[in-house]
Amino acid sequence: MKQNLKDLIARCAKEDQVAAQAREAEMTHPETTNERRSFLKKTMLGGLSLGALMGASIEDTMAHTTSKVNRFSNPSDLKITDMRVAVLRNVGRTPIIRIDTNQGIYGLGEVRDGADERYALMLKSRILGLNPCNVEMLWKIINPFGGHGRLGGGVCAVEMALWDLCGKAYGVPAWQLLGGRYRDKVRLYADTPGMDDPAEFAKVMKQRTIEQGFTWLKMDLGIHVVADDPDALVNSKFWNGAKGQYDTRDYMSYGSTEHPFTQVQITDKGLEGLAKYVESIREAVGYEIPLCADHFGHFDVNNSIRFAKAMEKYRLAWVEDMVPWFYTDQWKTLSDAIETPTCTGEDIYMLKNGFKPLIDAKAVDIVHPDLGTSGGLLETKKIGDYAEEHGIAMAMHMAGSPVCFMANVHCAAATQNFLSLEHHSVDTPWWEDLVTMTGSQPMVTKGFANVPLDAPGLGIELNDEVMKEHLFPGAPGYFEPTPDWDQRRSWDRTWS
Repeated sequence: MKQNLKDLIARCAKEDQVAAQAREAEMTHPETTNERRSFLKKTMLGGLSLGALMGASIEDTMAHTTSKVNRFSNPSDLKITDMRVAVLRNVGRTPIIRIDTNQGIYGLGEVRDGADERYALMLKSRILGLNPCNVEMLWKIINPFGGHGRLGGGVCAVEMALWDLCGKAYGVPAWQLLGGRYRDKVRLYADTPGMDDPAEFAKVMKQRTIEQGFTWLKMDLGIHVVADDPDALVNSKFWNGAKGQYDTRDYMSYGSTEHPFTQVQITDKGLEGLAKYVESIREAVGYEIPLCADHFGHFDVNNSIRFAKAMEKYRLAWVEDMVPWFYTDQWKTLSDAIETPTCTGEDIYMLKNGFKPLIDAKAVDIVHPDLGTSGGLLETKKIGDYAEEHGIAMAMHMAGSPVCFMANVHCAAATQNFLSLEHHSVDTPWWEDLVTMTGSQPMVTKGFANVPLDAPGLGIELNDEVMKEHLFPGAPGYFEPTPDWDQRRSWDRTWS
């Protein structure tokens, strides 16, 4: 380790010397402006010199020298030069994008799980040559190409990468660019996969709290739990999807049909079976810990009310996505009829025409954006802030890689009414190893994500070796050139 540190210091000293010579040459050049000379003089006083390296801890030295940050960058002269992609085998299929610049720094973003990298690549021609630090302006250029669900994945990936780039250029964490932070740690909720055996499920949930330190839990509590019980459901045989095996390629499949149009119903016997299931979990984890629920089934608002009322004695933290998010009136009916908090939002794109109608009507108790769909860091913070003005809290859905996870952490840190962030890959041993933290803290400590306080941008760099081990089969290469996406081929304005 000592020899590695000596080599590192020697390399940094050489780089500093080369940079200093280049800086001096530019300062003395007759065409250099006074403003540029002033900036260059400031860089002589900033950065991390060899002397500072000698006095720094190994952790601080490694964090600085692996951050891929140009210590002498000029943010106002930054230009986007490229966008490349690597597709991970993570929660199905997860594309990671890298936006490069003319100053050697780059930003990382992520197209939402299960989406296509082309949602991001189609935006490349619209941002090439522009300054990535003008995040909101670039977002307004690309946001017409986004949409609800996975359609928003490309816009959000680019927006993440822009904040990462901007933070690196200015040497500050992304949360600082969003207005500052409310917290140093972000509370996580663990998404636990469903099991047929209630005793085994309860055992896993207890492991989450004692061994892994989670203080908020989530379960998939749907009609799939009682689908095999005689007389538990009405009209489920016709749809053949009550177990959650949706085939969305078929327009008339259970997974593609909006909830009110299936006429699947839950009998009292079915509700009794679900109650026993939840009771066994509550017995395992107790009542002090929040326990929320998801994936109920495609049934109408009347059955949603019956379902939620049957669960009220178990004091669930929320019931989620019981009807499609765009049925504002039905959400209002549901929320007014039950005591358990209601929650939706993981498929909604943007505040306007998305979350705003739900919030204005006070149709839900908790908004639940997925930053990979909702519009990115700034738009998600705007969603949270608007909800806060109306007395509504915000939780955050996340089922991606550490890139999207850390983007969520920065947004959650900057949003006051935040409750908890989903951690979907708790049991994947290599998940955290996909990236290297560039600050002094680990990513997660006992059920809480650490907010990067001493690392710029998102506070991560990719671990190329581990990334390459988990690429999606058949996906094209590892950040290969994408020249086919350099040219605009269409006139895409959405208004005249």
